[in-house]
Amino acid sequence: MALHEATEANFKEEVLESSKPVVVDFWAEWCGPCKMMAPVLETISEKYSEQLSIYKLDTDANQQTAADYEITGIPCCIVFKGGEEIGRIVGFRSEDAFVDELKKHIDL
Repeated sequence: MALHEATEANFKEEVLESSKPVVVDFWAEWCGPCKMMAPVLETISEKYSEQLSIYKLDTDANQQTAADYEITGIPCCIVFKGGEEIGRIVGFRSEDAFVDELKKHIDL
């Protein structure tokens, strides 16, 4: 599995201190569009594993981190680089549309 799990316990180390760009998918089990996003992110994670890491963060289990980043709608993917938020992709996207959005923020 190319996707990693982010939690409040590992967020700083895995996401903010990562040497390469990280996409964090804020999702929840009950969210239909989140479930549709999962295979898209899996494919992107496999194709671009050298350039970026993709983490999933369950907003129900990690409510403080979701609140810290003011997540008001899911799925919400935040792009981090050097520990800073550099972009957000909110809502379901096809693989091509998601990659196009990512290319605005990082070199793929």
